[in-house]
Amino acid sequence: MNKALKQVYLVGGAVRDLLLNIASQDNDYVVIGETPQTMEALGFVPIGSDFPVYLHPKTKEEYALGRTERKSGKGYTGFVVDASPNVTLEQDLARRDLTINSMALDANGTIIDPFNGQQDLKDKVLRHTTEAFVEDPVRVLRIARFLARYGSEWRIHPSTYALIRELKQQGELDHLVPERVWLETEKALGEPHPELYFQALQGLGIFPELEQMVNVPQPQQHHPEGDVFVHTMLVLRRAADLNFDLETRFAALTHDFGKALSFKKRGNLRGHEREGGAVIEVFCQRLKIPNRFRDIGVLTSDNHTLCHTLEQLRPATIHKLIVTNLNALVHPQRIVAFTQACQCDAQGRGETLVNKPYPQAAKLRAIHAELLKLDKKQVVQEALSSGKKGPAIDKAVTLAEINCVTAFLAREQAAQ
Repeated sequence: MNKALKQVYLVGGAVRDLLLNIASQDNDYVVIGETPQTMEALGFVPIGSDFPVYLHPKTKEEYALGRTERKSGKGYTGFVVDASPNVTLEQDLARRDLTINSMALDANGTIIDPFNGQQDLKDKVLRHTTEAFVEDPVRVLRIARFLARYGSEWRIHPSTYALIRELKQQGELDHLVPERVWLETEKALGEPHPELYFQALQGLGIFPELEQMVNVPQPQQHHPEGDVFVHTMLVLRRAADLNFDLETRFAALTHDFGKALSFKKRGNLRGHEREGGAVIEVFCQRLKIPNRFRDIGVLTSDNHTLCHTLEQLRPATIHKLIVTNLNALVHPQRIVAFTQACQCDAQGRGETLVNKPYPQAAKLRAIHAELLKLDKKQVVQEALSSGKKGPAIDKAVTLAEINCVTAFLAREQAAQ
């Protein structure tokens, strides 16, 4: 800490992580009793636009002047900030979201904990620091994300749940900015327990696509775990347990988005694969989700049952799945996320099926690898040499690819 500053405290997540024996990503400091002028005179570089935040001239760590915030409008941008030298450390800590994030550490290693964050850490409780929690609707997403990080042993305090419901009733959640929702959701998807994020937010209207899954029945012989929402959460949990990447987790989350719509239209789940595409498109458009997530989500929704029935498919159908549907020769990375999501779908059906082998994934990836090795230039040259032109050349390439799939299946059959 800088010796020229009299009251400097490590705050927030860094203190929390220190107490949890977790390596913290960032160290944030709060400075009490100073002004922008004194900070800049000491060489600190201003970077904050809404309130005074500075980079340390040597360490480049963030130092913010102690501040209070007063609600002045809807959403998370409507605040009046006071960062005067009269703001106390406790006032600064009081504006923070959760008690476990409202602690400070001074230069002597003493914990300042006016809101009993240490006890809540021990009790594994996520509790709002003050009533100011309701002033920022993004905090609802953040508290759910902490559940996704820490796991089911943790709980949101009932009084905090009451405040969250109050936010919903007041319409504050309607003012959540789509980009902020996706930012928190993307982070939650990467946590060890992402399903807890969506379970905690259930019923708040933030993700209607998921809320519509509740009580949508599934055939018992295929889905002993229960309704579509329960299944989806198990699929997402499986993707996290297997440490699959964000695209796979997103595909796991969205792969059955069409089931609620299919059930509403027809009273059954037939055709849910194709129905899901449009629902995912709207979901991604609303939350400004990047196209790479949208694409793998739509493709997985549309084709996952084909992967499940791979053993029954003809070579031409397998070829169409890989080359046409997934376009995986042009985008080879898709095959991994797609087959992983399909595996999670098959295994996300309760404890009795969670470790059931899913050989379809490895088999489809192996066929894909064979197709990538096919010398299409040679196929085209041979077609040209035999006088073929235009569409006839394309047909020759397609036939060679289908023959490649057929040969792979024959070798596999012979080896058994």
